[in-house]
Formats: sequence, C-alpha cells, structure tokens
Amino acid sequence: MTVRNLDHALAPRSVALIGASERPGSLGTLVLGNIVSGWFAGAIYPVNPKYTVLRGLACVAGVADLPTVADLYVIATPAQTVPGLIAEIGAAGGRAVVIITAGIGSQDQLRQRMLAAAAQYGVRIIGPNTIGLLAPLVGLNASFTHIPARQGSLALLSQSGAIISTIIDWAEAEGIGFSQIVSLGDMADVDVSDLLAILADDPKTSAILMYLESIPDGPKFMATAQEAVRRKPVIAIKPGRHEAAAQAAQTHTGALAGADGVVDAALRRAGVVRVKHLEDMFTAAEIHARFKPLARGRVGIVTNGGGAGVLVVDELLDRGCIIAELAPATLAALEGVLPDNWSRSNPVDIIGDAGAARYVAALLAVADDPGVDVVLVMNCPTALAADAAQGVVSVVENGLINGKPVLATWLGQHAAAAARDMLNAAGVASVDTPSKAADAVEMLTLWHGARARLQRDANKHEVVTVDRAAATLVLAEVARQSRTMLTEPEAKTVLAAYGIAVPRTLTVDSVEAVGAAATDLLAGSAAVAVKMLSATLTHKSDLGGVVLNLASAEAAQAAAQAITDRLAARGVFDQLDGFSVQQMIIRPSAEELLVGITTDPVFGPVMMFGAGGVSVEVVRDTTMELLPVDAGLAEDMIGRTRVSALLAGYRNRPAADHQAIVLALMAVSQLVIDFPQIVAMDINPLLADAQGVVALDARIEIGLQDEAGATSGRAPAL
Repeated sequence: MTVRNLDHALAPRSVALIGASERPGSLGTLVLGNIVSGWFAGAIYPVNPKYTVLRGLACVAGVADLPTVADLYVIATPAQTVPGLIAEIGAAGGRAVVIITAGIGSQDQLRQRMLAAAAQYGVRIIGPNTIGLLAPLVGLNASFTHIPARQGSLALLSQSGAIISTIIDWAEAEGIGFSQIVSLGDMADVDVSDLLAILADDPKTSAILMYLESIPDGPKFMATAQEAVRRKPVIAIKPGRHEAAAQAAQTHTGALAGADGVVDAALRRAGVVRVKHLEDMFTAAEIHARFKPLARGRVGIVTNGGGAGVLVVDELLDRGCIIAELAPATLAALEGVLPDNWSRSNPVDIIGDAGAARYVAALLAVADDPGVDVVLVMNCPTALAADAAQGVVSVVENGLINGKPVLATWLGQHAAAAARDMLNAAGVASVDTPSKAADAVEMLTLWHGARARLQRDANKHEVVTVDRAAATLVLAEVARQSRTMLTEPEAKTVLAAYGIAVPRTLTVDSVEAVGAAATDLLAGSAAVAVKMLSATLTHKSDLGGVVLNLASAEAAQAAAQAITDRLAARGVFDQLDGFSVQQMIIRPSAEELLVGITTDPVFGPVMMFGAGGVSVEVVRDTTMELLPVDAGLAEDMIGRTRVSALLAGYRNRPAADHQAIVLALMAVSQLVIDFPQIVAMDINPLLADAQGVVALDARIEIGLQDEAGATSGRAPAL
C-alpha cells in the first residue's frame, strides 16, 4: 500500500477545478458552487478556456496558466480529455487529482493512458466516476453533494456517491460531523486500502465508515484493515449478500461458498464491524460520533413503561448484551425517589406519570451504579414526553453522565418528534425503537471484541505433527499425470499424512478383484463399502457409485457390477478407473461434518466448516474463515454453527471429542499452507463422536504449474 501524495488531497491548501462553469445544472457549476460557498481558506482556481471570471474568481484557460501548483486538482470535463489533463497536471508538478468524470471503463484505452500519465509523474488519482471529496475540517466541499458536511471526527469512504449524499443528509439532521469524506468511484489508482492507511494515522478521525461494493486487492486490504482496527473502530456495509455462485463447483465447499461468505469471513478476520443495512450504518455513525467504545456494555434501563422495558431486554439479550444487576445502594437510592409501585429491578420502571424530576432522579441513581456501563432511557408517549426529555437534557452534557453514555428511546412519532429534536441538540443519542436501541448498545462494545480477537490471532498458526513427505509423493504423482482431481484413496492418503483418521481402504481395477479385497477387509470389520473410483467423476453418490453395509465378498462384487451398469447407462462408463473397497465405520452416535477449502480470487484459500452429509447444500449450516486457522479460530468456527449444539451432546448421546475436531481443522489449514497448489477440498462426511473424528470421504483438487511455476487450474466458482 502507499499513501504517497495523498496528504495533498485530504488536507489541501489550494484547489483547482478543471471544467469549472456557470452553465446551469452542469457538474462544473455545481462543484464550483460548493467549493466557493464553504469556508475553505485556501486559493481556489477555476479552469476553463470559455471564461475569464467565475463566481468572482479569475478563471484561467488551462493547467499551464495557473499562477501556482495547486495541492488538489478536481476534473469535471469529458472523459476523452482526462489522460491529457493528467499529463499536464503531472508536468506542472501537481500530485493529487479527484476525477468526477464518468465513462472511463476498466478496459478502456482512456483508462490505460490516464494511468500511464499518472505513473510517469507520480500523480495520485481518486476516481474516476466519483461524487467528489469533502474535507470538512478545512471547509472544503469539492463535490456535487446537495449540502455540505459538518465538522466532526468520523471518516466516510464510499464507492457510491449516492450513499455519501444520503449519509450526509441524515447526519445533518442528527448533528453528526465528519473529518473526511471520500467518494472512491472506480478506484483506478487510490483504493480503499490506501485511504484506510492514512485515516488510521489521522488523530482527528475517531472511527471510519465504509460502503464497499468491491475489494480489488484482498491481502492489501486485510493488512491495512487489521492495522486500522488496532487503532480505531472500522465499520463497513457491503451489499450483495445473496449473490449466487456463478458456476456449480466440483466440491460441496465450492458450491456453498458464495462471494459474500468469503467477504464476511475476511471482514470478521480483519476486525471490521460489518453491518447489513443503511440504518445500521446510521446507528454506527451516531454511536461512534458521540461516544468512545466500551470494553463491556452492562446496561441500566430507565423507562416509564414496563412493557417497553421488557421489549428492550429481549432485544438486548438477543445481541448478547448484559442487563446490569443494580447494586443494593442503587436500589435504596431509587426507593427514596420513586413511587411505591416502581419495579425494584432493572429495567427501572418509574411508572407512566413520570415527569422531568422523576426521570432525573432515576437517571442519576442508575448512572452512579458501578455495575452500569451505559444507560438507556426510554419513554412511552404521554403528555409529559417533552417535559421528560427536558429533564434528561438538564443532566446530560454531550451525551454522558459520570462519563457513561446515555442513549434515549422516545417511542412513538407525533408526541416524540419534538423530544427527539431536543435530545439530539443536547448530544444525547436518540433512537426510536427498542431494536435500534439494542443495536446501539451492541455497537458500543463491538470494536473492543474485534481488537481483542486480532491480538489473540497474532501467532497466526500452530504447527501440527505431519508427514509432509508422504503427502508430497501423492500430490507430485497426480501432477505428473496432469490431473487436477485426486482420487478418493489418494485424498485420504494425504489426509492421513496430516493426522486425520481415515478408514482402511483397498483399491482394485476390476469387478472381479472387489471380492478378494472385501474378504481381506471383512476380517477386521463387520461390513464394507464399495465406491466407484474416477479421476473425473467426483460426486459418487449422485451417480449411484456408492454402496454401503456389504457383509460378504459376494455382495461386494455384486455391488461393483451394479455400479458399473449404472455408469454405463449414464454414458460415463469410460470414466470409471476402478473401485475402492472400504471398511465400514459404524458410529451411530456420530455427527456428520463438512470441512472444506475453496480458493477465492481476491482473498485466497478459505476454510469452510459445518454440518455435512448428502444434504449439506440444503441444510446450509456452515461458516467460513480465511487461512491460516489456529486453535482459537477453529473454536470460533465450531461455535458459529448450529451443529455445535449437537456436538456438545444431548439426552443420552455423549459429547463429541471437541479437541479432535479442532485439530482436524488445524491440520487442513496447515496442509493447504504447506501445499498451495491445493485449490479446493472436501472432507464430507467427517464423522465426529466421543471416539474422535474420521474422514469417510474426501476430495482434493490441485492446480497445475506452468513452466514459470505459476499455479493454474479451475478454482471453484464463487
């Protein structure tokens, strides 16, 4: 990453607008109007050969005619003029450009010429196709937003100009301000990671908000985001959560792993707090603009309605928040100031006729409790709603009491509107429903949790005992044959080399040889399974290529013949390479799990874990994590799935060997780190019970290396 020359853009002392105009409705007119109508103290240079004066400012014909080199150049001219303008700016000594102009495509020759000119002179480009840039702390609005942004401590980065104007509009109504707002546009040069890096070091920015539609460089983003999160909260909204996979993949993992699942795993790993909806971003903005993050959030609730208190308790507990246990001294203090029929517990129900004095007394008592970290004040509509709000305002300065955040929820609409305005003006964060109140409390604590996970992950990976040489022999032989898919026995040999138990398996090349193999295995097992063996056909069950619970050699041979007949009927008999005969593992109390690997084109190898079996795509109980996965991350993955409750044991079924599952995840992680040519993997099912884990079926796919050593091959569609 590089932040070279970005200081010229984010804190400019002078700005030149190329394409400045007075034509009604044009971008040049709108942007110039916004620049000159603010309180920007630096020099402003309109550039357009059609004018000599614009908005009372001397207008020059071209870049070369400027009296000095500007810190920031803003381009609002037709697309075909942009490459030449970049060259002129660079030759003149300019180093930072915001390109508002659209119509410069990613494969366009204009884009290539533009970037070549920028590279020649070291010019940094924000855009193209942006709404512009706002630097409220220096009074600059070099954009075509409909209103300026207030000064504050939030930074906003967005690939959507519409989202920027929407958030600015909301923030103005709420009294929220910004340190920096950058419309990223197409990110031809400067990308989100570059700006994250510079904002992480900015002492005037307390939190960073992001609207992301794409992440062009996964490793760069991860490194920058993790460093930023260690210093301040980073909150992102990423649309496209339900984007389907583009192609069916050869592994269950590839089929299940949509691009959004990988992005979710990446943001979680980076410590970025992801929100789903724009209103959640508003909540995040308000909370981080008004309050410092909390290490924990024990909530004290003051309400004039018991029902509202119950609702918000449910919402808080749904999000893992803590309802504070009030100290005896607090209860005694409340006893002295509240009516006899108050709740005598948290939530503190101060009864429906509560006015300003009662709210003040209860609020002060609850905020004084050492076991309370944040206070939530609620009001159900009464004729005293405005009076109650005035009482809260009278004791709250900048949203705090005793250094503790105070959140307000005035329910309703008509009666509550004036009260909310009063609260907002006093710096009290006001949300209008119990659900949003719970979101706000949760948001206060998320950053500390994310940063703690980053510290825990510092060691990255814990080595497990492996036989790397055995795995190397198998993978080298598959590559020598120019194959990308390992057979099931080959895959199991690799897994066994990394400590994952597999059933004893024999491979044969004919139906006739199946009987002898079964006789051998039945000496140590009550039954065997016969499976088709193919380097190209991977979903054996879908083709009728698996027969289980065969108790005799004759039954095993008959099963092999039946598999042959089914493949012939489907017209794929020529892809049958033989058969694998496998000891049946009978574990009636075991759970079927899936452990898989897919390769994302942006973030690289990703692990999937969850419920397995033939219905895996229907059940969809899975979670993802970027590699490497250590013991702590493996624990997290297991805990995020619904099947974890079954693994913990229930009724007369004992708990599965949790440590064995953790070690299996770590082993798969190390396997893929050791052999980066592995691009996809399924272990499905991985049986898990009190005896440990065993991989009953496995697929491994590798990429082939070209003469230059680069790995090719089909990566699973995402």
